[in-house]
Amino acid sequence: MNIRPVSDLRNHFPDVERDVIENGPVFLTKNGYGTMVVMSIDQFDYINGTVESALDVADTQAASTTVRLSHDEVFDAVRKGLADA
Repeated sequence: MNIRPVSDLRNHFPDVERDVIENGPVFLTKNGYGTMVVMSIDQFDYINGTVESALDVADTQAASTTVRLSHDEVFDAVRKGLADA
C-alpha cells in the first residue's frame, strides 16, 4: 500500500503520478489521517465497470424472478462466502 502526505500532490506531483501508474492507487493523508485515494483513470474505469456490470447482472436476474431476499439474507450469504474463501 502506497501512503503519502497530501502535500506531495502539490510538491511532488510527477512522483505521485509515476507511483499511481507503476504501483496502483496512492493513499493520501492529512495530519496523519487518510483523506483520499489517487488512482489512474484506467483503474477507476475498471473498478466502476466491474461494479456497473455486477449491478446490470443483478438487475437482469431480478427481472427474471419474483424471488426477493431480505437485507439479512443477502448479507449473511456474503459473510458466509467471505468466511469460506
